[in-house]
Amino acid sequence: MRAEVSARLRSPFSLTVLGLVLLLLLAAIVGHAGEGSPAAARETVRDRTRAPVEGDSHAVTAALPSAVVPAPPPIAPKPQLPGGGYRVFGEPGHPRFLVAYYGTAQTGSMGVLGRTDPDTMQRRLVRAARPFREAGERLQPVYELIVTVADGAPGPDHDYSHDIPRPLVERYVQAARRHGALLLLDIQTGRSSFPDVARRWAWALQKPWVGLALDPEWRMGPHEIPARVVGSVRAAEVNRTSLWLSRLVEREGLPEKLFVLHQFRLSMLPDISRIVHRPGLAMVQHTDGFGTRGQKLATYHAVTRPRQFRQGFKLFYHWDIHRFTPQQVRRITPAISFVSYQ
Repeated sequence: MRAEVSARLRSPFSLTVLGLVLLLLLAAIVGHAGEGSPAAARETVRDRTRAPVEGDSHAVTAALPSAVVPAPPPIAPKPQLPGGGYRVFGEPGHPRFLVAYYGTAQTGSMGVLGRTDPDTMQRRLVRAARPFREAGERLQPVYELIVTVADGAPGPDHDYSHDIPRPLVERYVQAARRHGALLLLDIQTGRSSFPDVARRWAWALQKPWVGLALDPEWRMGPHEIPARVVGSVRAAEVNRTSLWLSRLVEREGLPEKLFVLHQFRLSMLPDISRIVHRPGLAMVQHTDGFGTRGQKLATYHAVTRPRQFRQGFKLFYHWDIHRFTPQQVRRITPAISFVSYQ
């Protein structure tokens, strides 16, 4: 009996079956071991992350392994001001002095800025700014462009002001970028509030090099008409405007933005002490007014608040009598950080 069984096991058919069984066992062992290999892991992740195929419920419901962490989106670098840095008046040890041309587009009737095209104006501004520079300083050109102009008539909105066309503003936005200048949008709002008008220019203020100037002389009360009275604004309205602008700076990840308040009478900002300082804004009290040197100095000393703001000073090409020279301006105290020509 044993001999018969042994003979059958040695038969060609039995050996073939035995060989097939051994091959299947070996394949199963190798496949189980390969499940932990890097190649297998890559195939598993690739299978689980492939695009879903219609009717393939496994592809839809499968998720990434818990050990796989998706890469975060790249962090965009914070934009800088013209010439580098994030602070309008310079970083510590590297101060900047600002010099501006003031006016509106395509006319010289409101200031020197609009007498020529922006590129010609830039060259003239650089020449005018050069004598103001002191050792260790960088000069920063500024275009102060009146974008909302007060009117003597009510106009279609009955607010006694109008906006200049957007393409004209865009022209100065691009010129400032091209020449490394700051653009300062000046608003003369008539009977509209400063926050309401400022929001209309949000598209330009989102640019890192564009700031905002409020001119209370042209902020009218409900029964006042521009050029017939000198206007005024309360601190609460200034604070609402600066808060909106500060939040814009934070939301858009912008560098510090120039924020200017024009003044030549105490009545224009009657409760100026209540104006608060906002993060992200370089706040300037800019003394206007024309006349003799003595008259201009008297105005400056009457309104200036150097502990609350940086100081600005305006020079008039035609209306000042014996206009201050750049060297004389630099000797004025409290110190001036920003000069504009009208």
